[in-house]
Amino acid sequence: MTFFGPNSLATFLATATFVITGCASLPDVESAQNRRTNSEVIFSTAQGQVSVADAKTALRKLKGKNSDSDILARHLAYEQAVNIDNPLVLGNRLSLLQNGPNTYRAMFKAIRSAKHHINLETYIFDDDDIGRQFSALLLERQAAGVQVNIIHDSFGTVMTPAAFFDRLREGGINVLAFNPLNPLTSNQREWRLNNRDHRRQLIIDGAVAFTGGVNISESYSSAPSGHMPKAKQRTANHTTSWRDTHIRIEGPVVAEFQKLFMASWERQRGPALRSKNYFPELKPRGNEIVRVIGSTPDDALNPIYLTLMSAIRHAEKNISLTIAYFAPDSQLLEALGAAAKRGVTVQLILPSHTDSWAIHQLGRSHYTALLRVGVRLYERRGAIMHAKTACIDDVWSTVGSTNLDWRSFLHNDEINAVILSRDFAQQMNVMFAEDLAASDEILLKQWQRRSWLLRLQEQLARLGSYWL
Repeated sequence: MTFFGPNSLATFLATATFVITGCASLPDVESAQNRRTNSEVIFSTAQGQVSVADAKTALRKLKGKNSDSDILARHLAYEQAVNIDNPLVLGNRLSLLQNGPNTYRAMFKAIRSAKHHINLETYIFDDDDIGRQFSALLLERQAAGVQVNIIHDSFGTVMTPAAFFDRLREGGINVLAFNPLNPLTSNQREWRLNNRDHRRQLIIDGAVAFTGGVNISESYSSAPSGHMPKAKQRTANHTTSWRDTHIRIEGPVVAEFQKLFMASWERQRGPALRSKNYFPELKPRGNEIVRVIGSTPDDALNPIYLTLMSAIRHAEKNISLTIAYFAPDSQLLEALGAAAKRGVTVQLILPSHTDSWAIHQLGRSHYTALLRVGVRLYERRGAIMHAKTACIDDVWSTVGSTNLDWRSFLHNDEINAVILSRDFAQQMNVMFAEDLAASDEILLKQWQRRSWLLRLQEQLARLGSYWL
């Protein structure tokens, strides 16, 4: 999840940090977009930026004879205009992975195939059955001469015994704790407890990358069903199934994941890494256009927030969001409402139960306003919804670690892949439809009849929205 993960202790610690951290603010989307006027689409490949002529040729091929060709071209232009620092990379192949079991199988297979190095960055790395399977496999590859480098968030792994990571170090693996909780052991110039590494990425030999919402934890080891007993809904503990989404990527864009990993390692002052050809020559593997965006609290204008807001504000047909932790700011609420008012089908799938009472109630406190303007809201049954995905106009998609809440946009290091593709969007829409079938729609008249106790909980949650 955004900050807490399956470790409930984090909820208390997170809310306790406000007295020692300053307040940041989200960028003004209107003024930020007005300052970024470049709408000429610029593509990159493994060899670098392509020429203007080649870019135009690639764009013509993308258009083809599809009736939605113009809408894809427009979203490419919007994407270029709002984010000029991260390249739109051609020639990639993607595999959509639903839930922990599928994701772990694909990861294990990739790890076993590693020849040179494995770079892993994760928020949670539990000392449980899944965590021990990962550690055993990583130690095995390290012993075979594959250099393994790990960044784990010190807050997300607060319940993981130090001995667990000591065993990895003893086996030769480089292990780096992101922003240690003890300020005396901080490896940053400025100690900020509220800054967490919420990214999940696994990079194999600089050629294959994984990213999404799945942590390394037994919590994700079972696939969800469409129904959950009410007793389990009330407890929502680690035995509950988690619904999540990850992606596997091959192609030139993997170098962008690698750059973000290396930048995190450097910012955290990790030890010098052994030379292992971290940036091999990458050939095209498919036809997908992918942009990788990493954000940190130091960004003057959060690039993930601006990119998502731009896609929503320019949506013409549909917006489908599947979000684990929903604590929207006023600009996001306005953008969703404005889209619904201009005839865009806006649908959000949110959790029906979660491991964070406060975030859950905070999100629900906005239901009435959204329902009144025509946004359709659904709550997922049978699992804790932990995915962070979006699909807009059947051409623009994103999968990553970022939730729609203040913590993701202001306090965390996050990572998202943005995909401009009709084919991948079709896969996303199929996945969304499956989640929709396992969800209950929230209707305005029924919602307005909820108890006064629920209303009170929602208002209490709003008091701490910035810090959740």
